[in-house]
Amino acid sequence: MRKVKLYIATSLDGYIASEDGSIDWLNDPAWDIEGEDFGYTDFMNSVDTTLMGNKTYQQVLGFDVPFPYPDYRNIVFSRSQKDPDEHAEFYSGDIPTFVEQLKSEPGKDIWLIGGSQVNGELMEAGLIDQIRLTIIPVSIGSGICLFSGGSGVQKFRLTKTNEYPNGMVQLTYNKPGMT
Repeated sequence: MRKVKLYIATSLDGYIASEDGSIDWLNDPAWDIEGEDFGYTDFMNSVDTTLMGNKTYQQVLGFDVPFPYPDYRNIVFSRSQKDPDEHAEFYSGDIPTFVEQLKSEPGKDIWLIGGSQVNGELMEAGLIDQIRLTIIPVSIGSGICLFSGGSGVQKFRLTKTNEYPNGMVQLTYNKPGMT
């Protein structure tokens, strides 16, 4: 069965974006390490599908670069848009039911890009199998949390820790029983 993997960065105080949805604080050159991709290439080779909320998708489209995931199946959860566009298909039904079905289909693993609402729904439903969390050594004071809503108690075990000379730490957590 395919796994849903949340690969994401947070501030020290647990936010994935500023209150206005900005991630400018992530783009500080101080976080760059020449030749280091923080496991991104290997991670991207392990997945063939992305999941994201519509706000996250709109933010990705707003980056001043070509769409970054053209070779993946991109699914956007949206209450408003229904018809696919050149980059993604849109889904407006029950997210956990859709993801359960998606996990049972053949293919590589699934990257949960975010945002907070989708993360919270899938966490509450117990559908996130792995969390690769990169903690950026900055406090932004307020913003959009990693999981919105009451996700209930979910247990994970720490399986890997990477420390970087720029002060970042990447923690990989798996659901118990997952290899």
